[in-house]
Formats: sequence, structure tokens, C-alpha cells
Amino acid sequence: MEKPQFVRFLFLRVDPAWRRLEAGVQRVQKQAFVGRLKDFRARLLLRGYSLVGTRGDTDLLLWQVADDLDPFQQLETTIFSTALGGWLTISHSYLGMARRSVYELPDGPGQGGVPPRIQVEPQDCKYLFVYPFVKQREWYVLPLERRQALMEEHIRTGRKYPNVRLNTIYSFGLDDQEFVLAFESDDASAFVDLVMDLRHTEASRYTLQDTPIFTCLQMSLHDILDSLGGAGEEGKERSHARDRSAGGTDPSGFTEVATLAEVPTEGSGRRVYLGAEAIALFRINGQVFAVSDRCSHGRASLSEGTVEAETCTLQCPWHGGRYDLASGRPAGGPVRVPIRTYRVRLDGDRILVG
Repeated sequence: MEKPQFVRFLFLRVDPAWRRLEAGVQRVQKQAFVGRLKDFRARLLLRGYSLVGTRGDTDLLLWQVADDLDPFQQLETTIFSTALGGWLTISHSYLGMARRSVYELPDGPGQGGVPPRIQVEPQDCKYLFVYPFVKQREWYVLPLERRQALMEEHIRTGRKYPNVRLNTIYSFGLDDQEFVLAFESDDASAFVDLVMDLRHTEASRYTLQDTPIFTCLQMSLHDILDSLGGAGEEGKERSHARDRSAGGTDPSGFTEVATLAEVPTEGSGRRVYLGAEAIALFRINGQVFAVSDRCSHGRASLSEGTVEAETCTLQCPWHGGRYDLASGRPAGGPVRVPIRTYRVRLDGDRILVG
């Protein structure tokens, strides 16, 4: 018996009035929100997606995977206990679990074509397409051999699109739908072609419901919250992070982005902005490093990563890729492309970046 994996797709919408809050208030709320969600790393797998620009009734998705249901409740309680959570409402929610398919996969790995293990592992794809799915009851009274033959045709059609990856989540008895289908891809047009092609399979005749459909863009939690817009976005483009009387850009081209007290001295970093660019700041042995906040391998926020003082390296929070903080060059793991580094100057307790 395999240990079950439970999966939840939590879609949230922000109250439009939140966008009219002052930039400083929005910034504090977003930082606190991200900080509270980071505390759940050891309890569940959490990926964030923005739906700004692709959907009118929701703004963001939190894709969650855990070994039991308790972390889902704990996470939601935490979300709505934050100041930003007071401006959020649940627009859609889908719950299910990962399990083996009853159908053999033609030419697939494992005995009888069945994969040796079922496990949900979100990839680094830019897009995620999610929708609930219900079959007609007539499907379940067909002989298993007949259903197997229809599914083989369905699967062969899907395999014509190798750059689209399917996650099938089973919801029987846990939620209103029977399945939740989640497709990952870097090519939105390939997903459109796949869906159109699947319409011609005989198995599709037994579909009762496959809406609503959500087109989601994978981002770090910081980027998702910035995509919500409002006064915070306007402030970011004005060198977002600072509005101090002593701050600003000096004649040498350096801009104050934080104070030493605002950057953790151990373990993690802080996200700030230089114009519209997101930067991750880290302190190691009294020295401050500034690098691009986006991982070059996936779309993780590197300010959520961890640093190793002895080697002066930064580890990405998603897949463990490592970078040399001084040069930005890859130092291990799946990363291959360096990240941008910035010059740093200290003026008393002020951190200036150029």
C-alpha cells in the first residue's frame, strides 16, 4: 500500500478595494503573507500561480500537496489570519488525492504498463491548466475491457503532445467532482491543440462536465502578489521599496533599498526593488550580497532560499539549485544559467544597490 497524497487547488480573489490602499500598507501585508506561508514548507508542497489577465473571477491559485488533510486546514486558517487574508475570498476550491489508475497505460513503464508509483510533483512549466471533470454514469457500467480500449485511444492521442504533462487527481467522495485534471506546459497553444484533438476520441462522448477551466501562470508568491496591481505596483515602479527622506539615488548611481536591520543575518534573505527589478539581499559575515530574485532554472523567488556562509552560496527553495552569491554563477544542482548580481555599498546602516 502506498502512502496517499492529498491534493488541493485553492483559488483566491482579492477585494478590489485592497488596490486602493497605500503602497506602504500593501508592502507590509504582502511581506507578512509570504512569511507566514513559508512556515508551511515542512508540512506540504506549495506552488503558487497567478490568474491575473486570464480569468475574471479569481486572482491566484495555491496548489497544495500533503500526506493528510490537516495541513490544508492549517494553511487556510493561517491565510485568513493575516492582514492580507482579510481582503481575500475563496472563489473556487477543489480537493482530491493521487492514486493508481484502474487502466493500463499502453507501452508505459512498470508491470502491465502501470507506473510503479503515483506521485504529484509540480514541474517548472510556465502554465498550469486546471479543471474539474465528471463522467456520465453510463461510462461506469461499460465492461472494463471496453473502457480500457477507449482509454488507450485517449492516451495515444495525448502522447502526441509530449510537452503537455497531465496530473489526474481523484475526488470521488472527497469533493463534488469526480476528478481534477491539471495539465502543465510551457506552450499554451499546444494545450489548445491537445484539447481539440481529444474531442474526437470516443471516450470524450462520456464527458458530463469539464468546466470551469483555469489558465494559471506559475510565479513565486512575491510575484503573484505584485501581479495584483494597485498602489503597490505603482510604488514599485517609482523605486518601490523606499520612501525615506534620506533615501533615493545618489550621484554615483546607487539607490537605497533597505537597512541592515531589515535583512536577516542567517539563513534567508529579503526581497527589495530597484526600479521595477526584484532583488534578493543576503548578509553573510557582515557582507551584503544582492542578486536577481528569480531563479534561472524555474520561477522561484530566491529571497525565499537559504544561504551557506562557509561557501557563500545560495540554494533555491524549489529544486535545490545553488548559486555563488558573489558571481551569480551556478554552483550545483539543476541550474545551468547564472543569475544577475548587483553592486552593493553600505552607508552607515543604509544598503545601497547599483
